[in-house]
Amino acid sequence: MNLRTFAWTAALLVGAASAGAQTMKPGLWEVTTKMAGNPETDKAMTQMQKQMASMPPAQRKQMEAMLGKQGVGMGSNGVTAKTCVTREMIDRGEMQARQQGNCKTTIIDRTSRSMKMNFICANPASSGEGVYTFQGDNAYTMNMKVSSAVKGGPKTTTIDSSGKWLGSDCGSIKPVALPKQ
Repeated sequence: MNLRTFAWTAALLVGAASAGAQTMKPGLWEVTTKMAGNPETDKAMTQMQKQMASMPPAQRKQMEAMLGKQGVGMGSNGVTAKTCVTREMIDRGEMQARQQGNCKTTIIDRTSRSMKMNFICANPASSGEGVYTFQGDNAYTMNMKVSSAVKGGPKTTTIDSSGKWLGSDCGSIKPVALPKQ
């Protein structure tokens, strides 16, 4: 897994993390995500951090700028991604438009303060369950466990995220195109 792949994976999680959008404000959101528990993912993240740290300053600045234009940043707290959430996305409840892999999400329980969900994806085969806890309409935390088969063996990854609303103006960050109804 290279830096670009990891950054894209983190960006996908932004869409997944927004699934409980009924309590969210539209606008620019920042989501910080940490992945743990899967030795291959942990190793890839450590390797990417080392690669970024060992780059000449000009190259590192260029890489950070490229990721920044996509709303993605890497730090010791995990991967941070910005996403633009529109009123249409909130109203339709289709916040997972960026998910790849032929995935189906089922909301198990939803209240004004939390949402429990599970998902299953066909390609690559994976499944998981998560709980979102909302702090009003401008912040949330999420904990998700993802099971997959990598290189022939089962793997479990824990994903912890926190999201905060930055404002109503998304600036240069464009919303995800929703599928046609």
